[in-house]
Amino acid sequence: MPTDQQPGLTDKERTYRYNMIKGRIAETLIQELFLSMGYNVYRYGMENTIPAIMGLLKGVRSDVADNIRRMPDFVVQDKTNNVYFVEVKFRASGEFSEKDLPKDYPYGNAFIIVVSKKHIKCITINDLRSGKVITPTSTNYLGSRPEFELDKSTIIDFCKFATQFFEGV
Repeated sequence: MPTDQQPGLTDKERTYRYNMIKGRIAETLIQELFLSMGYNVYRYGMENTIPAIMGLLKGVRSDVADNIRRMPDFVVQDKTNNVYFVEVKFRASGEFSEKDLPKDYPYGNAFIIVVSKKHIKCITINDLRSGKVITPTSTNYLGSRPEFELDKSTIIDFCKFATQFFEGV
């Protein structure tokens, strides 16, 4: 290593890695929640489907590159073979709105699941586009989504996990 470089991460790299880890923890919580209720969960995002392409897309600006970057995190299949695109986001604030979506987000039928320190909430892209939002006081809980028919007590258990993992965030 050249002597003029400092060991360790730069502030920018540290922030990027820290946020990546928070996101992966939130994704794992949701993956395990669905698996515990008998759903099939397939990792779908670009880092899972085509991991080698992440480095190739660095700095590339095109419609194809943007669509690959925006791939939802999961495809979730219920017991009756319905399938859903699911994008998972961690938000310490517990807030999510249309402005938090990438411009021209191509997966209009996706569900956004927001994991916060206290709640797991869910909203569709269409709901976001119609002006609905997730806030700390909104009632769009994951357990209220008729599409998923999830056990609320299991969701509460996973909310407790989220509280433990994200306590200091």
